[in-house]
Amino acid sequence: MNKFLKLLFSVFLVLLFETSVSYAEETKIKIGVLAPLSGENASIGKQILNSIRMALIDIKNNNIEIYPKDTRSDPEITLRSALEFEKMGISLVIGPVFHKNLLFLDKVKNITFLSLTNKTLDLHKNIISSGINSSSQLNTIKKFLEKSEIKKTIFLIPNLNYDLEIEKGIKESKIKFFRQHNYDVDPTKLTKQIEKITNYGIRKQNLLDEISRVENTDDPNKEKIIENLEKKYTLGNVKFDSVIITDFDESLKSVITSLLYTDVSPKNKYIITLNQWFDESLLKEKNLQPIYYPSINKQNLDDFTNKFFKKFNYKPNYLSLLSYDLIGLIYYLSLKNETLEISKSFKTQNTFKGKIGVFEIKDNKINHQLNFYEINDGKLKEIF
Repeated sequence: MNKFLKLLFSVFLVLLFETSVSYAEETKIKIGVLAPLSGENASIGKQILNSIRMALIDIKNNNIEIYPKDTRSDPEITLRSALEFEKMGISLVIGPVFHKNLLFLDKVKNITFLSLTNKTLDLHKNIISSGINSSSQLNTIKKFLEKSEIKKTIFLIPNLNYDLEIEKGIKESKIKFFRQHNYDVDPTKLTKQIEKITNYGIRKQNLLDEISRVENTDDPNKEKIIENLEKKYTLGNVKFDSVIITDFDESLKSVITSLLYTDVSPKNKYIITLNQWFDESLLKEKNLQPIYYPSINKQNLDDFTNKFFKKFNYKPNYLSLLSYDLIGLIYYLSLKNETLEISKSFKTQNTFKGKIGVFEIKDNKINHQLNFYEINDGKLKEIF
């Protein structure tokens, strides 16, 4: 009898152990990561994985497991990797990075993808865009326009592959503006287009006509008046008080330079642009300042960058910070939901505070509450 009881007890222990292991496995949160781990964008994939590892260390929770797979920045390879995740029972994936790699992911029915793209047009139902999208940026610009009581704003939008994305953001943000102009980024055409937008030819002629008129008067002070007029480039004002330029890098600088050429100065008109990710080259262009733009919290970005550098000995790009925050978001949702319900919770409205700042999940995209900055006299200043 004692032998039978011992045997029964041994069987019970085995079953208990297997059940506890099985339960532990079920409570694990398995997250796939789709990133370019080879090819020309492999460095981006490496940064994303390192930021995710850093996030896992920081939250100190062993229930989250990461399974990375390579996309090679190729839509077909991305699909193959995603289907492998589906077979593994993974229902939540961070990535892919690039919008083009989303092409075939509607074929993967049982996975929610937290893509790092900031594009929101034509997304499949199982894709959540987590990048800093145009609506988030324009909502922040709208807040600045209202606080500064700016009434007449024009949009300058380049004829590039994201112009429809900008126009969607304008519509969603309900930002009020005076006029919209699309321009060619070719420098040989740009200046002529800006001249037309700013009525430069008419304003230039106004000046010449006024000089001629004064010359033909008997005004005893006409020489002094003419001297002052000749210091000007144009005469007459433009019909707007702010310009929102949806451009970046050297192309942005070219547009502002063209505005200066047509006698529209940042000193007199607000020059506003989209998130420039604290491009330090703009600090050096004092003649183009002040410039205003929305972005993530600069202090949080600096803290993250310093921490990342100490751990991995190189500086991360902004996609790393997005990846870091997504792990925090998943952990936050896991505290509120059953493990199997986490991916579904991305379809409902949620608000979360991460390193980037506060963001809200809504309508298959993550909208970010951004800060607003001014570059002036070679210095960066936070407005709000």
